[in-house]
Amino acid sequence: MTESRHEPSLLLIIPAYNEEDRIGPVLRDYARHFREHYRGRFRILVVLNGCTDNTLGVVQQAAAEFPEIQYLDFPGRIGKGGALIEGLKRGPDFDYIGYVDADGATAPAAFLELVRHLEADQVDCVIGSRWVPGAVLHVPQSSRRRFYSRAFHLLVEILFRMGIKDTQCGAKVMRREAVEKIHAALTIADMTFDINLLYSLKRAGFRIREVPTEWTDKLGSKVRFGRAALAWFLSVVRLRLIYSPFYRWLEPLRPLEVWLYRKLGAPPPLSADRSRTAEQAPEKPPAG
Repeated sequence: MTESRHEPSLLLIIPAYNEEDRIGPVLRDYARHFREHYRGRFRILVVLNGCTDNTLGVVQQAAAEFPEIQYLDFPGRIGKGGALIEGLKRGPDFDYIGYVDADGATAPAAFLELVRHLEADQVDCVIGSRWVPGAVLHVPQSSRRRFYSRAFHLLVEILFRMGIKDTQCGAKVMRREAVEKIHAALTIADMTFDINLLYSLKRAGFRIREVPTEWTDKLGSKVRFGRAALAWFLSVVRLRLIYSPFYRWLEPLRPLEVWLYRKLGAPPPLSADRSRTAEQAPEKPPAG
């Protein structure tokens, strides 16, 4: 595909944890679709998060076929949020930065539709939503997952009052300027990273548009309830406290906080030292 100035450059981040069985077709589908339907420069960045299977090998094979695909490999578990925080650092050379889940629940055409809204609606962030009129759920969630989802949404709305119906849908795209403005405020490393992102954007005055999307629930979800739900609750309460006058008094409890997250099997929120080490794919020129 020849680079064109008719459309903004786009970086798509895909966080991945033990996705060897699913991520290969997803990467190829995205690369092909955007080659055919997007005229701007496009790159996929896979951020591997402590994988213990052959996800890295699968990603490397896809990257050998499509120059648009690159990767970062973090040997230790840094969580979905941690992977996205790292991926967002790599966006200064792109006009738009977005992310989707590695399972392919959001098809390439559905993500491209979000990008089109970012262009047409003149907003700073567009998020896909499964819970607004017009959304298409090809495979509905189980009743258990739907219950947890709606209960979590109620908690988030009580604490943050953002007026967003679906904060957790794994398909979002933002302007580079918005990402750069709020990146230092992103500290939540687990699955509730999206709350951290959206609330930071809201507080900074950026415009967020929630649009209906097409979505397919996939088998093999990495989401586990029980202890994970307790970690998510802890994260949203912590995030609320950050913006309260009481937070500075809680700093001495940081070691206890880290211990508690680890007992729950969740990545602790980031501290002031946010440096990490990753194996990075060599830089490749855009596909031409």
